[in-house]
Amino acid sequence: MKLMEPRGPRRIEPRDRHFPDQVPIDAYGNGGFRFAGLSHRGSLLVLPSGVHGWDPAAPAAIDTASLAPVVDQADAIDTLLVGTGRDLVPLPADVRAALREAGIGVDVMLTGAAIRIFNIVLGERRKVAAALIAVD
Repeated sequence: MKLMEPRGPRRIEPRDRHFPDQVPIDAYGNGGFRFAGLSHRGSLLVLPSGVHGWDPAAPAAIDTASLAPVVDQADAIDTLLVGTGRDLVPLPADVRAALREAGIGVDVMLTGAAIRIFNIVLGERRKVAAALIAVD
């Protein structure tokens, strides 16, 4: 029986780190967001299950796989607001079709506009989610 393991590089297991409540976004810019007294670098998904880091860094990276968590929570979402950064970029037809099939309406706009509308609609206690591309 070994009392100690050999020293050397260890593998770190990734975890789904997220803020467990759906909260308003307080600020954005410099490649990230501020919410609930915290800051996050990179893009965000704000879902009924909470605020999650999101991989897409550009609108072209938004696809059905990146929005799978949204579809998974479709029962709690009527509308998805998609903030595509500083440029308005339409979602591909297959992404729109997948959201429609899940019963989720989608509105695409600049990230700043998506945050402002998200905060208002969230304050009205409506069933909303947001997919937000970070901007510099």
